Amino acid sequence: MTNPLLQTWTTPFGIPPFEAIKPFHFAEAFNQGLAEHQAEIVAIAQNSEAPTFDNTLLALEASGALLNQTSNVFFNLSSSHSSPEIQQIERDMAPKLAAHSAALYLNAALFDRIQSLAHQKNQLDLDSECVRLIDRYHLDFVRAGAKLKADDRKTFAQNAERMASCFTTFSQNVLADESSFCLTLTQEDELAGLPSFVRHAAQKLAKDRGLTHANAHAFTLSRSSITPFMTFSERRDLRQTMWSAWCQRGENAGAHNNEPIMKEILKLRLAQARLLGYQDFSEYALADTMAGSAQQARQLLTRVWQPARLKALQEREDLQNLSGINDLQAWDWHYWTERVRKEKFDLNEAEIKPYLQLNKLMQAMFYVASRLFGVNFKEVNNIEKYHASVSGWEVTNAQGQHVGLFLSDNFARSSKRSGAWMSTYRDPMHLSTSVRPIVVNNNNFSQGPEGQPTLLSLDDARTLFHEFGHGLHGLLSQVRFPRLSGTSVLRDFVEFPSQVYENWLMQPQILKQFALHAETGQPMPDALIQKILAAQTFNQGFATVEYVSSALVDLALHETTQLDALDFKAFEAATLKSIDMPPAIGMRHRLPHFSHLFSSNSYASAYYVYMWAEVLDADGFDAFLETGDLFAAEPAQKLYEHIYSAGNKQDPMQAYIAFRGRAPTVEPLLTKRGLA
Repeated sequence: MTNPLLQTWTTPFGIPPFEAIKPFHFAEAFNQGLAEHQAEIVAIAQNSEAPTFDNTLLALEASGALLNQTSNVFFNLSSSHSSPEIQQIERDMAPKLAAHSAALYLNAALFDRIQSLAHQKNQLDLDSECVRLIDRYHLDFVRAGAKLKADDRKTFAQNAERMASCFTTFSQNVLADESSFCLTLTQEDELAGLPSFVRHAAQKLAKDRGLTHANAHAFTLSRSSITPFMTFSERRDLRQTMWSAWCQRGENAGAHNNEPIMKEILKLRLAQARLLGYQDFSEYALADTMAGSAQQARQLLTRVWQPARLKALQEREDLQNLSGINDLQAWDWHYWTERVRKEKFDLNEAEIKPYLQLNKLMQAMFYVASRLFGVNFKEVNNIEKYHASVSGWEVTNAQGQHVGLFLSDNFARSSKRSGAWMSTYRDPMHLSTSVRPIVVNNNNFSQGPEGQPTLLSLDDARTLFHEFGHGLHGLLSQVRFPRLSGTSVLRDFVEFPSQVYENWLMQPQILKQFALHAETGQPMPDALIQKILAAQTFNQGFATVEYVSSALVDLALHETTQLDALDFKAFEAATLKSIDMPPAIGMRHRLPHFSHLFSSNSYASAYYVYMWAEVLDADGFDAFLETGDLFAAEPAQKLYEHIYSAGNKQDPMQAYIAFRGRAPTVEPLLTKRGLA
């Protein structure tokens, strides 16, 4: 049979031919892609001509086309629509791909060519983007061990290969715990307090899982399922059951326990960092960030922690006063918070949710992009899909020219990992020809009953806008080189375009236009909008504490060098005690399921980046508020030119200053969270 992964795709927009691709096709495509890329690397490294920008870096950027294409398709599917066959392939391929990457970065002849260019970059008559590419490649190679000698090079490569297998195991263990848990309720007393929209979503989920009981309601560990349950269920015992299952993902006894894998990952990271001359992994990880060091990251977190902690303690007191519960626990917080919000602001989630229809909010996010950046979105139905619930949208600019293809995959399912993320099936670049991206946003919302709209919570709506901000960062890229394009920016800058985009959702003129009642079609009333805005800083002590505590534990963990006797639960407890963690609040992510930290190196010792980016986003959005126009032309053009379309063409602080006219300040963040 013909392998579709090895063919030229004539599909609309060059989208992968999902319906023809089967799991068994990937092994052949990966093997051929690896062989082709290895041959290309050898040709570049052994080129008898003196190194030039074109015959070395441009050649590197153009290499590995089949391997990149296969990897993009495979790893998107392994995250969003996995299967036992896909998971086995991932376990088999992860070490092979890691070994291939290590061989690339440890290729001495290739590094010599790159280092030669780095030494003479200012004499080569290159523009700033080309010089930036040289700098980034040189740093990539150095951080991947290119300067190591003899046995250290071999050890570094072996560690990288083993770590890739560990990442895969960790992720699959978390998915196994998430997909296997289901709380099934059939009795009315078990459903006490749950509003109709929660019940309807749970009934659909039960049906999707093949549960046959006439009154079956299913609740899973997807945030879109567990959060409304924890918010509305009057059954404290069942809330505790859900909370315990949520916290114990990756920690349950048996084959899916992640603690041995976590310890091995930490040891491998420490070994890699020390081979490169760093005292711990945190020092290594933060050397190539805006923060520059754990000290700078912790300084920001600590500045926010103290006022957030005090506010959280006051919030806890409010909950205890209303509930009469002296031993308030973490599984009580969401439930009683909803009641305090109702008492203080005459506002509750059940009142808001009918106005937050997914399809209308997608129109809103497209509208904002159109007003800011002149892009338009048209739904297309002639594309192949990897799942029936995926929708596709062609993106065009103001002149009607093709910008990219946007895929929206919004709903939770057992084959999909939890959380929300943006990824690409094809990256943007402008090498010999212009290649436009295929970008996908993944969310995990609970799909509405058949024939009825999907309703979102405010948190879900913010997530929708957040991920679309990442999506725009990929779609609007106008950078020549793949290494610098789209979201390939420093880790503590990549969240800025996504987080600043969230701000438009909560503006009255957007809510009035797009927050339409699912039954009446009427716009959200002004009085309700004002109550929502007045309550924006409500419970921000809790929200900030659960996030910042996770970020501080992450930093402390990766500064730890005594790993043999490390007890993760005890480490969490000791770290939280040292910062005076308020009672009855849990970390946003406990270590055994903290995928940001253990499914790759991307966010390891770097979970702080969301707070770092929020400093930028709060300060940056003020550029529009100061004009009195949400879509003011001058800041919108600068936001496009220096942020969304610019990728990694320049230092991120320089990019921010070019947009804002000055460096950011932290005060807007504190005001936004009600912590000033």
